[in-house]
Amino acid sequence: MNDVTSNSSGLVPGWHARRWLGSVEVPVHYMRGGTSTGVVLWEPLLPTETVLREQLLRQLMGVPAAGSHSGNRQITGLGRGPATSNKVFVMNTERVDGQVRLVSTLAQLASDHAEIDWSVNCGNMSSALLLWALDVGLLQAPVGGVCEVDIRNTNTGVVTTARMQCDTRGDFVTAQIPGVMGDYPAVDLFLQAPVGNKTGALLPTGAVVDHVAGIEVSCVDVAVPMVIVDARSLGKTGHEPVASLEADAAFMASLRTLWTEAGLKMGLRRKDGVPMTRDELARSETIPKICIVGAPREGGHIAVRYFTPQTGHASMAVSGGCCLAAACLIPGTTAHQVARDIAAPEATFADLHVSIENPAGRLDTTVVAALSDGQLQIRSAAYRRSTQILMRGHVPLYAASSELQSALLGS
Repeated sequence: MNDVTSNSSGLVPGWHARRWLGSVEVPVHYMRGGTSTGVVLWEPLLPTETVLREQLLRQLMGVPAAGSHSGNRQITGLGRGPATSNKVFVMNTERVDGQVRLVSTLAQLASDHAEIDWSVNCGNMSSALLLWALDVGLLQAPVGGVCEVDIRNTNTGVVTTARMQCDTRGDFVTAQIPGVMGDYPAVDLFLQAPVGNKTGALLPTGAVVDHVAGIEVSCVDVAVPMVIVDARSLGKTGHEPVASLEADAAFMASLRTLWTEAGLKMGLRRKDGVPMTRDELARSETIPKICIVGAPREGGHIAVRYFTPQTGHASMAVSGGCCLAAACLIPGTTAHQVARDIAAPEATFADLHVSIENPAGRLDTTVVAALSDGQLQIRSAAYRRSTQILMRGHVPLYAASSELQSALLGS
C-alpha cells in the first residue's frame, strides 16, 4: 500500500480570493460525496472571525442572511433544499508523525433559516475530501496504487481513514452505490474509534432500551448519536416510501417527541458544551438522528427509514449506517431484535458485515468488533461511497459586506 504524499507546491495556481468584474470572488469546489452534495473550501482563504465566515457561507449557499424565510428556494446560491444538499466543509491540514492529515470542519445549513450548525460531521460528504485534496494539489496519488490519508473532523473529534485506488493508467477505481446513478471514483472510509464521540458512551443513557412516551427505543452513539425505534411500535413496517412517512403528520409528531425526549436522556450538548434544551432538540437539524427499523425483505440484515432528524433521508447516511450496524450487534437493542442472520461478535476482533436495506438499495457496512466481558468493543467501522467533482471555480459574492470583502482580500 502506498500512502498519499504531500505536494510542497501547495494549492493550484490562482486558488485565492480575488476581485473580478466589480465583486469579490472566492474559490470553491462544488462536490458530491455519497448521496450528499455541498461545497468544499480551503480554510486559510477564509475570514477568521466567525460572524464573517458564517456570512460568507450563507451567501454561498443562498440561505437567509438573518432570521427565517419559509419556502426559500436557494436560487441565489449553491444549496438545494434538504439538509443533504446544504453542507459546507472547511478544510485545512496538519502533520502527525510526519504524515499529512486533513482537518475537516462541517457547517450544516438549512434552506429556510440563517442558523448554522457546527456540531456534527457528515459521512457522505466526507468521502469527497480525499478527491478534493488531490485535485487542489495538497496530496499526490500514486499510479497503480492505493491513496490513503487520515481526516480529523473538528466537529466530532472522529478520525477517518479515506482510501482511493488508482489503476496503472492513473484512473480511479470506480463503484456504484445506492442512490447514485452510474460508476464514479470509489472511496472506502474507515471511522477509527467511533464510539461515544458525541456523548462519551456506546449507550449514552446507560441502558440497552429506554422507554420514551410509552415507546421502546435504543440510544446508541457510534459516529453519531441516534435513536432507534422498532417501526411496528409506531404502526409502520420500515419499508414505507419516505414521502408517505413525511406526509403522515401524526407519525412525524411522534418521531419529534421521541428524538426530543431521547435527546434529553442522552444528555446531548451544543458545540459550546451547554446541554441542549427541549426546544433546541425539537428544532435541531442534526442531532440526534432517528430511524425506524424493520425485518429485511431484500437480502439484507435489517431495513431502515432514516431521519436527519427533521426530514427523511432518500437512502441512508453512512454515519447513521455505522451506528445502526453497531446497534445490531448489541444484544437486546431495538435493532438487534429485528435484525436477521448477523454473525455474533467473538472474543477477538473481527470484521462483522451488516447490510442495511434502505429506500435506495443496500448500504454495506463493516464493523471491526469483539465481545469482551459481555461488552461490545468497537475498533472501527467502514463503508464504501463514491464521489465526484461537480464543478470547481470562483463564486462571485455580489452582496458581500465591506467587512467581508476586506477580510477575504486581506485589506
